[in-house]
Amino acid sequence: MRHAHRMDELRASCAEVARRARSVRIEEARVGPYSRALDLRALGSVADEAAPGWSRRERAAYWLSLDAINFGSGWFPTLRKSGSPPRSGYGTISAAWRMHCERSSPPTAAQLSAIESAALAGILSQDPAHELMELFALSLRDLGSRLLTDCGADPLALVADADGSAVALAVRLGGWPCFADRSRYEELSVPFLKRAQIAAADLQRAGAAQWRDTARLTIFADNLVPHVLRLDGVLAFDPGLITRIEAGELIEHGSPEEVEIRACAVHAVELIVAARGGDITAADVDQLLWHRGQEPVYKRRPRHRSRCTAY
Repeated sequence: MRHAHRMDELRASCAEVARRARSVRIEEARVGPYSRALDLRALGSVADEAAPGWSRRERAAYWLSLDAINFGSGWFPTLRKSGSPPRSGYGTISAAWRMHCERSSPPTAAQLSAIESAALAGILSQDPAHELMELFALSLRDLGSRLLTDCGADPLALVADADGSAVALAVRLGGWPCFADRSRYEELSVPFLKRAQIAAADLQRAGAAQWRDTARLTIFADNLVPHVLRLDGVLAFDPGLITRIEAGELIEHGSPEEVEIRACAVHAVELIVAARGGDITAADVDQLLWHRGQEPVYKRRPRHRSRCTAY
């Protein structure tokens, strides 16, 4: 019940932010038609990307470690991009981490707890002086230390402790610095739990966990899904905010505008789910819109950038 309350708190606080918001609004008349136009066939089957031969424990270690560094979009334009054509910032980091884990196997809790930023920069083929490298190393060290002290160094013990609940896992991870994600808006406290929730979803997709309550998860509030919803006409931003975003100005993490962008996206998707009568979950909508956001029409328009460890 404690865990369910946290998700109720998230939904209620996002709905209240959406009600009060000054720079972002939900075009509620568009929600019904938009929800009906979603093609559920595009969800398909998400294959586990784990390397052949990885055990369930190794898959859990891989996805927890990758999600622990699944942030930094505000810095992505400053990274060295890999691939031809160049990958996205996330694609660059995730491909390098995956390659490292395939070569050496996913790191143990002890290895994570001792990782240094210079070594991590080498793994990721980035400048050791880049600010993200130390932030990534801090997050991985915290994950390793928490697994050592709280879970006997076993990521599957973390899964077992959640007792079949994705929400329980997300709430627990959200209490660790490596996954923390809570913002203030006036007197409200909004527990977005972006990376903690996506870790729960990733563990299930990878076959490392089986949850009974994934429908209780919200979207994984970042800067791409709100961008897709804005270009699709479900969210409307103040013209001044659009000008700042398209000029490449950083939107401060925790500022009213930034919290409104994330919270309105969460609430808009809750309305979309309700409009469909419950045949889709918020996490499903997140997946559909995230993949839609990879299309050129969305890629060529700037999305908001905030430098933070939330996303």
